[in-house]
Amino acid sequence: MAAGLFAAVAALSVLTPAQARADDEVAAITGQWDKDDRTVQLRVYSAAMHQNIMVNVLRPVDRAAARPTLYLLNGGGGGQDSATWQANTDVLDFLGSKDVNVVQPVGGRWSYYTDWRAADPKLGLYKWKTFLTEELPPLIDAELNTNGVNAIAGLSTSGTSVLQLPIAKPGLYRAVAAYSGCAQISDPLGQQFVKLSVEDWGGGDTANMYGPPGDPMWADNDPYVHADQLRGLKLFLSTGTGVPGMYDVYNGPYMQSGPRGYLNQLVIGGVIEAAVNHCTENMRTRLDGLGIPATYDFQPTGTHSWGYWEQALKDSWPVLADGLGVPA
Repeated sequence: MAAGLFAAVAALSVLTPAQARADDEVAAITGQWDKDDRTVQLRVYSAAMHQNIMVNVLRPVDRAAARPTLYLLNGGGGGQDSATWQANTDVLDFLGSKDVNVVQPVGGRWSYYTDWRAADPKLGLYKWKTFLTEELPPLIDAELNTNGVNAIAGLSTSGTSVLQLPIAKPGLYRAVAAYSGCAQISDPLGQQFVKLSVEDWGGGDTANMYGPPGDPMWADNDPYVHADQLRGLKLFLSTGTGVPGMYDVYNGPYMQSGPRGYLNQLVIGGVIEAAVNHCTENMRTRLDGLGIPATYDFQPTGTHSWGYWEQALKDSWPVLADGLGVPA
């Protein structure tokens, strides 16, 4: 009996803070840890998703003045697996020398960082668009004493998201960098790419995301369809062709280990990159037709893999820096 009472009290102690936040619908920072003199981990409660989200922050060396913020998104795994910028590249070292705050949310695997129409039995309740555009930025600005100037960058599935989010919240970001992302999601080919990511790899159901094929939600969230709303942003879009290139070396530093990893990167990574190359070429045609300037990095080779994304981020820095108002 005592054990049962203890378990009930313990469960209540875990659930009560989150439930209280859910009831009053207030997003808030509910915890903070200094991992070192530059790195802070925040626990942020999302009222939209009724859960705490971990957010990793890299602070600039010089914090004497208010600094801008780069939101850096991971790919399909949402930073909940080993497929992260930190684990696979040196971009945090690169960005650590810049006068910016670097904010990386951890969570949202296979979510496309968007607001889903319904909770998914496998993936849960996703309201990432609300979290990233409405809940998190004012908390970051207040906690870090930023100057309110933002940019956003992402790869693969989040290469789509970083084009969606500025459309959802005009004025929130001044620069966008999309690496190997597919902007088209509402046409049959684009929908199949999303279904491959969400359903085949993530185990979710895209019907809970945007509804069945042809549902208006697909077009409503399609950056290609609404590309005119990207006007005024500093834009950088990059892609390879899927043809093996300089980072597709057996047991190389950016290669999955072993024969299987090698074949996966060359075959699966090659096919995916060829598809996003097609999407990005179409997006360039669309933006050119609208008279919207952008910086494009179309490489003659390259698979869907980390070596190319590390280089693309570094190559995109002048565009991001221009939007953030810091030296390139």
